[in-house]
Amino acid sequence: MSISIARMEDTGSPLTRLGQGPAITVGVLATDPLLRAGLAGVLRAHPGFEVVEHEPRQAGVLVAVTDDLRTLPYLVGETSAHTRLVLVADPPRPAELWTAIESGLVVLVPREDASPERLRKAVAAAARGFGHLPPEQLGQVLQGMARLHREVLVPHDLTPTGLSTRETTVLRLLAEGQDTAEIAAEMAYSERTVKNILHKLTTRLGLRNRTHAVSYALRHGLI
Repeated sequence: MSISIARMEDTGSPLTRLGQGPAITVGVLATDPLLRAGLAGVLRAHPGFEVVEHEPRQAGVLVAVTDDLRTLPYLVGETSAHTRLVLVADPPRPAELWTAIESGLVVLVPREDASPERLRKAVAAAARGFGHLPPEQLGQVLQGMARLHREVLVPHDLTPTGLSTRETTVLRLLAEGQDTAEIAAEMAYSERTVKNILHKLTTRLGLRNRTHAVSYALRHGLI
């Protein structure tokens, strides 16, 4: 997971650059139909946005409002793989924040700050791949990632990519064109060990063969 911080209040924010390309498709979800209609109206008033009424979860940006973050996974449901979530909610507790991130959260707007202008800037930032969390929530994420690294990844020789250090090295050397014998010599392993590493990797990730494994790693930025 990667969250970058965009200063949405700057005069050079993404909102000021809208109109230079296709409209941003936006879906709106809220348990209250009047609130949902009001938010849609706020977004529809800007010429750079196209509010998606049918199948809002397939829009480029999904704005969700909820009073109970425990219900967020059910509210958001299945979204497009490219949909980015803007959440309007009260400051979440750590467990709730991780639930929101698992649901696709990239921008969190505290309810007390959810003015029409702030909401539009949040949508514009999310559409362009920027993320924003208030400092307190960002601190929770960083602490959680540090704990995950310390208590889960390091004891199991895993990296944040989900691959072990050995697996990453083997895939990188395969991508450079080396065969298993050459990789074994470079890593000071037996060729059998290298083949076992590849077998466990492809089995765990459901990959067909070594070529598929290298392609997967490159496509997902793992090596």
